[in-house]
Amino acid sequence: MSKKIRTYIEILLISLRLGLTSFGGPIAHLGYFQNEYVKRKKWLDERTYADLIALCQFLPGPASSQVGISIGMIRGGLFGGVLSWFGFTIPSVIALLIFALIMQGFDGHQLPGWINGLKIVAVAVVAHAVYGMAVKLTPDRTRITIAIITAIILLMYPNAIVQFAIIIVAGIIGYLLFKQKENEESPVLTLTFGKKLGIVSLATFFLLLFGLPVYRSLFPSFSASIFDVFYRVGSIVFGGGHVVLPLLEREVVPTGWITAEGFLAGYGATQAVPGPLFTFSAYIGAVAGGVPTGLLATVAMFLPSFLLVIGVLPFWNQIRGNMKFRAALTGINAAVVGLLLAALYHPVFTSAISGPLEFSLALAAFALLMYWKLPPWVVVLCCALAGQILL
Repeated sequence: MSKKIRTYIEILLISLRLGLTSFGGPIAHLGYFQNEYVKRKKWLDERTYADLIALCQFLPGPASSQVGISIGMIRGGLFGGVLSWFGFTIPSVIALLIFALIMQGFDGHQLPGWINGLKIVAVAVVAHAVYGMAVKLTPDRTRITIAIITAIILLMYPNAIVQFAIIIVAGIIGYLLFKQKENEESPVLTLTFGKKLGIVSLATFFLLLFGLPVYRSLFPSFSASIFDVFYRVGSIVFGGGHVVLPLLEREVVPTGWITAEGFLAGYGATQAVPGPLFTFSAYIGAVAGGVPTGLLATVAMFLPSFLLVIGVLPFWNQIRGNMKFRAALTGINAAVVGLLLAALYHPVFTSAISGPLEFSLALAAFALLMYWKLPPWVVVLCCALAGQILL
């Protein structure tokens, strides 16, 4: 077996395990990725990982999925990125078709105990990630202050526009404060594709964004409508999976593709499965037109992320190697820590912890991750079992 094939299999198996165990939404996913790709596998260092997060915060679409795709491409080229996405995404795509039926028997306040246990473990995973990144990215009072102010602002004004503005301001502050300092050199990202493909990919992204509505109007069909709607939403959403809810609702409920009740039931099911929240598209597509339509909607939803990552990554070494931009990135990385810290409280902590028993389970899970060094998937199973027994 060649080294390339072994690399592909490794990427697929690791991303598949993450796709089966990464509960808690996009911020928790970044914690799982950090544990697996940075700490355990050492495929990239902490600074490069933080840089990828900062980059993906600037791009529309699901940030955690884009980080996973980027890591797969760094490790195994374009096909490695596809495998990384497939492994991380396919478990929730399959689960939603089954799980949506189960979830219709529950409302948001009557979840089974094991699901509550899975929400609790996300608290520990995110707390562990925040601690690990804070040690590396906020080593002085200035950067700690940027992180804390970022967290406070986002807790007071939790929306995607404020988040995007904070990242830009943090970059400006970083440029002003750190441009005279000698920055650590980051390892060069080795890619199997170059800038020409990047330019073609970005051109394709915009061609589809503006061309699909025209094609849909000239050659109307159900499939064209599905692809246009989900591609467009996947192209313009900043702030992660939760932001996609109102945009999708306006597109799919008035058309009669799904009822308002069915939409909310499916969104509730999406919160309970591992993997990216954008797989909600699979549920809607399947309800609207069966399994093939669900798969079409999923591809359309994630295609913009692939095109943007392929378009931007070849230029990333040149951009991040510039000392002025490196200084700005220092401020942005500190803000990313604050973003994670704010998300640790809301929605992760507030949606999972309602009393001392839940908090105790979260503390135990944190200790297992932090001090006993257990793999996250083991901690996930322990919390699910504890939740079923105790909650």
